Amino acid sequence: MNVLITLGAPFVLLYRTAAAVRRTGLALKECAVQFVELGTRSSWLVGGGLAFLGAVMVNIAWAQARKYTGNIVVVGPAYFELMIREFCPLTAAILCASRAGAGTSAELAAMSVNEQVEALELSAADPHAELVAPRLVASALAVPLLTVVGIVTASLSAYATVRFVYAADGLAFIDPRFVDLGDVSCCFLKSILCGLFIPLAASRRGLMAKGGAHAVGGAVTDGVVDAAMGCLLIDFTVTAAFFLVGI
Repeated sequence: MNVLITLGAPFVLLYRTAAAVRRTGLALKECAVQFVELGTRSSWLVGGGLAFLGAVMVNIAWAQARKYTGNIVVVGPAYFELMIREFCPLTAAILCASRAGAGTSAELAAMSVNEQVEALELSAADPHAELVAPRLVASALAVPLLTVVGIVTASLSAYATVRFVYAADGLAFIDPRFVDLGDVSCCFLKSILCGLFIPLAASRRGLMAKGGAHAVGGAVTDGVVDAAMGCLLIDFTVTAAFFLVGI
């Protein structure tokens, strides 16, 4: 039951946020602020993390190629497709959840503990429209863009590792011959859904916080866990759906 509440409650928050935006409108300036905050401060984390992932993927590919062909380039296109379809969007989302989710939970929990959320309500402002909606819009736009950044850095890292460590053709390893529209669609659908879920899960935990500093710390921990688990579930669900329809 707790798992269902944890995964389902963010969608209730999404409904309430959408209703609040319809009533009061969307603060575009705050959306831009949150987009810059999320995009610029997470770009190095996502880019660096996926650069390491690209190098690790090459090492795994070499371990597999050595058993059968001895030529790492042969398995490159299949690994490149797997990186775009599965590993890059999921890793980028979890890295964003670890940073942006923690930041959102901490900020909203501090506001809730200090009764600033109640002050917004008393001033006839809706916390869902003022606090949740801008983060939701910013994350839905930023996470797919950060995924693109991650794909680029992972590809460059894979190329450099193949070229300079294994003395093979790096461009042949990252040959996109197996990458099609279905792979790209799967990648960006995961990124968009995770971009929507992360601020919802984190904001829910932040707004629920009651008490003192201990409540803020608990909200941050729970917000990151909920966001990361939601991203894993989204990845599984989208992958299964694409598999069932043959894409």
